[in-house]
Amino acid sequence: MPKNRLPIRPLALAALVLCLSARAGAADPSMKAHHRPNGFQNNYLEFEPKGLTALLKWKIDALLAGLPRPPASATPQVAPDLGFIASNAGAGASMAPSITWVGHATMLAQLGGLNLITDPVFSERVSPLSFIGPKRHAPPGLTLAQLPHIDVVLISHNHYDHLDDTSVRTLAAQQGGSPLFVVPLGIKAWMAERGITHVVELDWWQSHSVPSPTGPVDVVLTPVQHWSGRGLNDQLATLWGGYAVFAPDLHLFFSGDTGYSKDFSDIREHFAPRQREGGGFDIALIAVGAYEPRWFMTSQHVNPAEAVQIHLDLGAKRSVGVHWGTFQLTDEALDEPPQQLAQARAARGLADDQFFVMAIGETRRLARRTSSAAQ
Repeated sequence: MPKNRLPIRPLALAALVLCLSARAGAADPSMKAHHRPNGFQNNYLEFEPKGLTALLKWKIDALLAGLPRPPASATPQVAPDLGFIASNAGAGASMAPSITWVGHATMLAQLGGLNLITDPVFSERVSPLSFIGPKRHAPPGLTLAQLPHIDVVLISHNHYDHLDDTSVRTLAAQQGGSPLFVVPLGIKAWMAERGITHVVELDWWQSHSVPSPTGPVDVVLTPVQHWSGRGLNDQLATLWGGYAVFAPDLHLFFSGDTGYSKDFSDIREHFAPRQREGGGFDIALIAVGAYEPRWFMTSQHVNPAEAVQIHLDLGAKRSVGVHWGTFQLTDEALDEPPQQLAQARAARGLADDQFFVMAIGETRRLARRTSSAAQ
């Protein structure tokens, strides 16, 4: 064998070993990046749920510091405009686009001739147990019985303050038939265990078209930075996400729960072709609460300053802060998020009505998107 070929064998062998090692450690090449053998992951942050040690440190530190402090004022609440909501629900193609804050991340949106609700939670506690866990500090702005017939339910992820067993069971049994539940991957099976079968399950960027009196309403699950789990053994087992809803008369975005990431710039870029003529989302529902302490929460919950950045990244025309004032989940006072939002909004030169908060039970009527720019 020629001498000049001798070094090639060890080099080739080393390359073969490296290749086989890489193949052994790599995921299935057909698998999407956020799909992992043991569950799901974020696009820009490898998330690992905090362990018991970190949780104990947080709770001990909070106890020693006297946190959370009681709010200086109660969460604003108004009597719902039931007459408008009911008449608008039956208006069909002439429905006026509107949103009504029920509390926390639950928002009734009337758009495109449909009644849509986000993360419906009407229970007294958000916990696996009925007698312990975060308790509601303000009653729902609408009761389940006061809701119009719901056509579509959007579930962002399976944490107890966003996916409530009693609430979804009640909605599925509403008079006139079950709404369509749109859920991230993995939650359809949870629904089926409860006899809820009118369910569409989506991966990130997948869409589902819902027929309506005004034309199709497209619902798209988008990436956000968060995680999932209802116990110790199912963390990251189901997907999470936000939602883009494209109705002829309104484009709406719902963040669900999220930490700050480049995902929101990606969302704006992804939907730019369909929004070019009429501009960005007409209204964005963005979480602004449950953010302290930052060392524990920054990867999973934005603070108001980061929420304002999300508003800007999305290019939303207007945004409303949700996920505050209802359940004491973290260390900031229940009334702090609107105060911090006002400061963050002013620091970025935004007008008060560009990113606002609502009273529980309040309805805001929204400008109708022009038909030429609707889709």
